[in-house]
Amino acid sequence: MVNDKNLKVTFCSGAGTVTGSNFLLEGNGKKFLIDCGLIQGEEPATDNNWDEFPYDVPSIDILFITHGHIDHIGRIPKLISEGFKGRIISTIPTKEITEVMLADTAHILSRDKEHGLDKIYTDENIKKALDLWETVEYHQAINVDHGFQFSYKDAGHILGSGMIEIIYNEKKIIFTGDLGNSPSPLLPDTEIITDADYLIMESVYGDRNHEDRDTRKQKLAQVIQDNYKRVGTLMIPVFSLERSQELLYEFDSLVENERVPSVVTFLDSPLAIKLTDVYLKYGKYFNETARKIIATGDKLFDFKGLKETLETEESKAILLVPNPKIIMAGSGMSNGGRIIHHEKNYLPNKNNTILLTGYQSVGTLGRSIQEGIKSIRIQNEEIPLRAHVEMISGYSGHKDSDHLVEFVRNTADKVKKVFVVMGEPKSSLFLAQKLRDNLGVEAYAPDAREQVTLEC
Repeated sequence: MVNDKNLKVTFCSGAGTVTGSNFLLEGNGKKFLIDCGLIQGEEPATDNNWDEFPYDVPSIDILFITHGHIDHIGRIPKLISEGFKGRIISTIPTKEITEVMLADTAHILSRDKEHGLDKIYTDENIKKALDLWETVEYHQAINVDHGFQFSYKDAGHILGSGMIEIIYNEKKIIFTGDLGNSPSPLLPDTEIITDADYLIMESVYGDRNHEDRDTRKQKLAQVIQDNYKRVGTLMIPVFSLERSQELLYEFDSLVENERVPSVVTFLDSPLAIKLTDVYLKYGKYFNETARKIIATGDKLFDFKGLKETLETEESKAILLVPNPKIIMAGSGMSNGGRIIHHEKNYLPNKNNTILLTGYQSVGTLGRSIQEGIKSIRIQNEEIPLRAHVEMISGYSGHKDSDHLVEFVRNTADKVKKVFVVMGEPKSSLFLAQKLRDNLGVEAYAPDAREQVTLEC
C-alpha cells in the first residue's frame, strides 16, 4: 500500500529502450497509466509485447495518452482484452489519430495467430477503447478525485501531443511523453515548464544534436537537386504520422519558391494519406505561420507533381514511371510497409538515393542502412546497397541533447529529481550525466520494471 502522502511510479516499459512507453502512477487509492505503447525494433524485446502486463489491469482507474504514435498507443487493445474498463483521456486530435493508427496496426497484427493477436487486435476491442475515451483541450482541468489535478501542456512533438501535468499534495509531476524538435514547420514550440518537482522525460536524442532548421531545409533541397542531376529515384522512408506532413509542407515551400525542380513525387502510404486529412481537419493546432499560410488559400500539403497512391496496384506502377522521381513511403525505419519494395528495386543502382530523416531503432533495416551496410536482406533476397545514403537528423520530431538540457534548465531551481526514460541506454545515461554536470540536478536513468517513490 502506498503512503497517502507519497506516490509510486513503476517504469513498466519505456525505460532502457526508446519504445513501449508504459508507466504506472499510484497513490491515495488511485492507479493511473501513462501510455500503453508497442515495443518496436529488435527481437526478442518485441516479444515482451505479448507478456501479461505487470499490474492488475482491471484495477487501473485512468489511462492517459500523451500522443498517437504506435509506441505510445499500440497495446491499448491488449489492455482492453485483459479487462481494462477505466477512462482513457487524451487531447482531441490524439483520439482521432489513434483511431486511424490502431486500425492500421490491427490490420497487420491480427494476422498473428501464434501470439493470439487475432483475438486481441479486433474491431470490437478498438471500439471498446474508443467508447471509453474522453478528450480535452490543452490546459483544461481533468476531473479526477482523491486530491489529484491533471491537465495537458503542448509538447510540440506531433499534432495533439501533450505533456501530462499532475498536481498532488502541492507537488507537480510532469510526464513529458515525446518532446518536439522546436521550432517545427507546423506546430507550436514545446511549452516551457518552470515549476516541476519531478520530471519523467524522454531521451531519444539524449547524446547527440540535430542540424538547425535552415540547415535541414538546405540539405533537403540539395539532396533533391543531386538526385535530379543523376536522373535517379529518391526514396524517403517516412513515418506516416508527422514526418510525412512536415516533409510535404517543406516540399510545398521548396517547389513553390522554385528552390528545387518540380519532379513527380509519390506519397505512397495509405496511412500517411489518411493522417494528412486529419491534420488538415485540425489546422487550429498549427503554429501561427502555418495558420497564416492556410488563411491565404494554400493547400499546405499539396504541390505540383505530387501524386497520392492509395491502392496497391498504383504503388506497383511507380516502377514504370521514368526517373527522376521521388517516393515517400512507410515505414520510417524500413521494417515493413511499401518502402521495402522500393528499396528492393532501387537500392542496387548507384544513381539512386535513400534519405533517412528520423530515428532508426536498433535491429531495424533502417538502422543497418544508416550504419553503412553493403548489402541487406529484403524478403529473403540479398540486395546490394549501391545507392547514395543521406541522413538529415534535423527533421526528427524529438528534441536533441542540448535542447533537452535547455528544457530542464527552465525548472532546474525547483525540480527534485529527473527520471530519464524512452531512450537507448547510452542516450539516457549520457543525458542524465549531462543534466547532473550542467545543471546540478539529481537525474538518473531507471531500469525497466523499476519502482520509485515520489515524496509528496
